[in-house]
Amino acid sequence: MTIAFWCVFVAVLMPYVCFGIARNRARPLRDNRDPRDFPNRIQGIAKRAWSAHLNAFETLPGFAAAVIIAHLAGTPQHLADGWALAWVAARLLFIGWYLGDKPGLRSAAHVASMMCVLGLFVSAAVAAA
Repeated sequence: MTIAFWCVFVAVLMPYVCFGIARNRARPLRDNRDPRDFPNRIQGIAKRAWSAHLNAFETLPGFAAAVIIAHLAGTPQHLADGWALAWVAARLLFIGWYLGDKPGLRSAAHVASMMCVLGLFVSAAVAAA
């Protein structure tokens, strides 16, 4: 597997790591009788981890599609790998800053990760032209 494909694998794991953090930080509030109500009962870092969990799911499809399309279009592997690694780094910063309650930095990391997805698509378009 390429580095970019490994980055997709890491991206698939990110939501579950965030969910684990949310559940761990909200341990006294665990209740399997109504798990769908979990987000309504948490606050603080657990709530931010839950939000990061949801956002990780929201950004995953675009990133995975961009990596796959870059591969199919014949994007030079070093470019696809670079964009994918930068995306993972930006998302890790995003999660860290989300948990740390740093909204400005979190937003900057989100924009950076979206620019990486755009970079993958542009690289694919150039390679296919």
